[in-house]
Amino acid sequence: MCGRFVQHQAPVVYAEHFGVDPLTAPLPNAPARYNAAPTQDLMAVRRHPATGLRHLSLLRWGLVPSFSKDASGGARMINARCESVAEKPAFRSAWAARRRCIVPAEGFYEWRATDSGRQPFFIRRADGAPLALAGLWEGWKDPATGIWLRTFTLLTCAANARLAPLHERMPVILPEVDITAYLEEPDPRALLRPLPGAALELWPVSRKVNSVRNDAASLMAPLEGEEGRAALRLLGGEAEGPRELSAGGVRP
Repeated sequence: MCGRFVQHQAPVVYAEHFGVDPLTAPLPNAPARYNAAPTQDLMAVRRHPATGLRHLSLLRWGLVPSFSKDASGGARMINARCESVAEKPAFRSAWAARRRCIVPAEGFYEWRATDSGRQPFFIRRADGAPLALAGLWEGWKDPATGIWLRTFTLLTCAANARLAPLHERMPVILPEVDITAYLEEPDPRALLRPLPGAALELWPVSRKVNSVRNDAASLMAPLEGEEGRAALRLLGGEAEGPRELSAGGVRP
């Protein structure tokens, strides 16, 4: 699954990487998020159905189906299983209508249960490039106010062998060559598969991540000392740390 991720780059950086032209699609104002959590407004790349142009939009994490009576259930709809996304009532309309999106991220967090509590790990691409997380978006109109709320969910698949010691599920991470097909093809379910483990790196981080109140670049720093070594042993092997940690976050 995916319950927290990092989205700290400026909108213009994600726009350039994911093919959004700021001259035709104005960019949103968005703060850096080092511990992005459900119900927050986060950046997502969507394809305009009329023009075909890509837009970078702010959407709320936690999909609210168009038929919902209120928006309260969105916090429970943060992930959608790729195996059933085309059939499940909450998601099938968005899937059929190609309301698909790419959620850019520098990495995401996953947890391993221990006797002393949950130990978080940070996962990112080994080459340091932004992740392209596959998502769905939906529009919901508040019957009381007439205001539209646009929300999203992240698709998940079975975990690859590298991440399986942490959780049986992982977010669908699309390679660059599959992004256009995911956004535009009628039925791109064949693309919804685990990214190979060799394309990812991970390391244990501070349990400060466990609280959504904490939101700083230091959350991505590798856990050091005996505590860090003990966390690595939970995976049965070694994990990699970043080669540089700056005020702006992890850099390759």
